[in-house]
Amino acid sequence: MFLVGLTGGIASGKSTVASIFRELGCPVIDADEIARLVVEPGRPALKKIVEFFGAEVLHSDGRLNREKLGAIIFAEPQKRRLLNSITHPDIRRHMLKQILWHFVRGYHYVILDVPLLFENKTMSRFIKHSIVVYCDPESQLSRLMQRNSLPRHEAELRMRAQIPLDQKRLLADHVIDNCGEREATRRQVVRLHALLDASLHHLPARLLAVLALSAAGGVTVWLLSKLCVGAGSGPLGLG
Repeated sequence: MFLVGLTGGIASGKSTVASIFRELGCPVIDADEIARLVVEPGRPALKKIVEFFGAEVLHSDGRLNREKLGAIIFAEPQKRRLLNSITHPDIRRHMLKQILWHFVRGYHYVILDVPLLFENKTMSRFIKHSIVVYCDPESQLSRLMQRNSLPRHEAELRMRAQIPLDQKRLLADHVIDNCGEREATRRQVVRLHALLDASLHHLPARLLAVLALSAAGGVTVWLLSKLCVGAGSGPLGLG
C-alpha cells in the first residue's frame, strides 16, 4: 500500500474531490475530521487550547468555538503555529491508526486529505503521490466568502495563511482542475484513480509485510521446537 496526499486551498473544492474518490471505493482519511475529533470536550488538546488561548474560544456548552479561534489564528501566524503544535501530534497518531487499518484490509492506496500537506513537511515525506485541487484565485475567494459568510478582507486573510494554489500546483504530482462543473472534475478523478490503482507502488510494502510475517512465523516454530525438546528431556519428560 502507498499513501496519496490530497490537498488544495481553502474553498478550492478538495472535499468534492475526496467525495468522488470515496464513491470510487477509495479509503479517504480526512485530517480535518480528525482535527475536530481531537478537540472535543475532555480531550487533552482542548485543555491546552484553553490554557493558551483562554476560555473565550469556547461555546457555552464547553465545545470549541471554531469561528472565534479561526479569527485569532488567521490574523496572527505565531498563534497559528502554536495551535498546530498542540493539535498535530494527536492528529498524526489517529491518522497512523487508520492507515494501518486500511493496510491490513489490503487496499492498494489510501488518500490522505490534508489541507496543509506542503506546509507540513512532517507529513509530506511519507507521500508517494500528491494531488492538488486547483481553482483560480478569484473563484476561490468568491466561494470562501459565500461558504463561510465572510467579508472580503477576512477571506483574503485566510487564503494568505496558505501557500497560493498557483505555487501548490507546481509542487504536486497531479492536478485536478476544479474550475468547472462537478462532472468535469469527476472525469479527472476517475482517470487518476485508474492510474493509481494500476500502479505497482503498493508491492514493496506488501512484500515487507510478508517477509516480516514469515520471519515471525519462523521464530515461533523455533521457539516451539525448543520448548518441545525441553519438555522431553527435562525431569518431567515422558519421551
